[in-house]
Amino acid sequence: MEPDDLDLLRTPGPPALTVDGAVLVALSVPDLTADRNTSRIVRLRPGDGPPARSTGRAVALTDGPVDTDPVTSPDGRLLIFRRTVDPGASGADGHPQLHALPLDGGEARRLTDHPLGAGVPVFSPDGRRFVYPAAVPEPGRYGTDPDVGADAEPGRRIDRFTYRADGTGFVLDRLPQLFVVELDEESPGAPVRQLTDEPLGVRDPVVGPDSSTVFYVRPTGLDELTDEIATITVDAAPGVGRPVVRAAGSAARPVPHAGGILYYGAAFTRNDAAARTTGLWWAAVGADPVDGRVVRRLTDEETVDLDPAAGMAVPVGDRVLVAALHRGTVSVRAVPFDPDIARTMDDLAEIAGRGRLVRSFAARDGALAVVVADPSSTGEVVLVGTDGREAVLTDFGAELRDRRGVCPLQEIEATAPDGYPVHGFLVLPPGPGPHPVLVVVHGGPHAAYSAAFFDEAQVYASAGYAVVLGNPRGSAGYGQAHARAVLHRLGTVDADDLLALLDVVRARPDCAADRVGVMGGSYGGFMTSWLLGHAADRFVAGISERAVNAWDSFAGSSDIGWYFTDTYVGAERDTQWAASPLAAADAIDRPLLIVHSEHDWRCPVEQAQRLFVSLRRRGVPVEMVLFPGEGHELSRSGRPRHRRQRFEVILDWWGRHLPAR
Repeated sequence: MEPDDLDLLRTPGPPALTVDGAVLVALSVPDLTADRNTSRIVRLRPGDGPPARSTGRAVALTDGPVDTDPVTSPDGRLLIFRRTVDPGASGADGHPQLHALPLDGGEARRLTDHPLGAGVPVFSPDGRRFVYPAAVPEPGRYGTDPDVGADAEPGRRIDRFTYRADGTGFVLDRLPQLFVVELDEESPGAPVRQLTDEPLGVRDPVVGPDSSTVFYVRPTGLDELTDEIATITVDAAPGVGRPVVRAAGSAARPVPHAGGILYYGAAFTRNDAAARTTGLWWAAVGADPVDGRVVRRLTDEETVDLDPAAGMAVPVGDRVLVAALHRGTVSVRAVPFDPDIARTMDDLAEIAGRGRLVRSFAARDGALAVVVADPSSTGEVVLVGTDGREAVLTDFGAELRDRRGVCPLQEIEATAPDGYPVHGFLVLPPGPGPHPVLVVVHGGPHAAYSAAFFDEAQVYASAGYAVVLGNPRGSAGYGQAHARAVLHRLGTVDADDLLALLDVVRARPDCAADRVGVMGGSYGGFMTSWLLGHAADRFVAGISERAVNAWDSFAGSSDIGWYFTDTYVGAERDTQWAASPLAAADAIDRPLLIVHSEHDWRCPVEQAQRLFVSLRRRGVPVEMVLFPGEGHELSRSGRPRHRRQRFEVILDWWGRHLPAR
């Protein structure tokens, strides 16, 4: 893969099933010509021929430019989806609005006109209404007053830690609330009505079995990471819901089941949420709220870590389908429903995705649709039958494979100096080698590299580099002890694990032991700077992206720094400084490229600037590249041309300091 191949990446979003067995997905494509990420909804039917590529059997239901999140009504007659009419514009047209499309024929009709867009809807079981979240701006802000531009808005009075979020902006003056739309045959877009007026906002709504009760998640208090589940009726005046479940920590994506509520969550007190495994929980719902002392965890805290982003828990008979992380994979697994037993990973039967990465899944009337990524594709749509057989409906990765091929990925293992086992992946370029090596460190640190196609590894391997993708202690998918092993120990055992994997790769005859570079973003950028200051003899040069370089200033400048720093490093200023790569900057003498985004609020740009100035003062070969208009997610969801330019900058740097050919 080369930088110009970005527009060959086709990634399907969460699937929706229709009553006639078709699967609907939003197919996202980076458009380098238009310089935006486009998306349209396509319909796939099983048994209609060979797997669909970007055209052919994938019938386009919508024409974009940005259509996402298809949701079908219970009777299968109506599709609700989100459309952004004018991406990048100010006002309602520049944000996703809900549209309705009759599946038996007709034109899409716009239903909402929120200044900041509408969230993903959920239908009531009787299909008479749907509920969705939408941010409600304060009067006079965000274009609600046409005579007041963004720069002319009044100053914001900040009275909380949680006043902004990377990729979103300020949030204290645009809290999300729930809205309801009643449907009928003549008017599928009846007037929109606000349902909640929560002082701290809401998320993750679901309509109960009676079709008139709505459950949703809200914070337990200001600047608290713990959650509770509340309820309100659809005919209520806008207000505050009644609490029904106070979680044992966090809560997400509630689902009514067996006289209670299933939900995802991690267990913790106060704000000690970092590196906790996400489990499946159940709580009985009655007249009195249920608190975290009596809710039931259905999965083992140590061994099971679930992915709420992949989809809502789906009850099927006496089991509940969920997506579980395990050693660089995510698969759909079945949790036996028994509130008295917390099941371990070994107890959860794999239903779909074995050895791959399930990005999303949905079930309906016994059918299961999953979006699965593997080493050769960013995601394909698969239908799983009751017998476990998979019918692959798409081949979206074919065009890229046909044009460039895919560099092979293999698992690697090592043993750290303290005897701890380390796991990761290696992507090799074509040819016999010996190849120069790039150690690429993931972010998080509670994240993980997987067995799925990774555009960055493919670009670097195609340019001639052997790419090491390690999941050191601190990563997700290896148990809670593995994830929390780095708390107040960043740069110790995690660095040992990465170097142990590197040593295994350096011992291979197809890899050059003396030609190694290190790079990474966010936590990976932290680790890059850290290794160059503490183990520079292993590396020729480095690239540090969107990094944390100074914990003392990160604690106050990052949108999550106020709690994240204390949990991972500690609250004392001296401790924060000692754990900062900037404190060891005088030991860095290798060439370093610093890449950052100007609008990054997760790791603010001052983190890059401080390290750049420190190294340049000492005469270290250092360069800094700043991308305008981008946030922390540049490499994953930034403007396509910026993503391509970023690849070009990176390959140019390695071409000068660690040439492959």
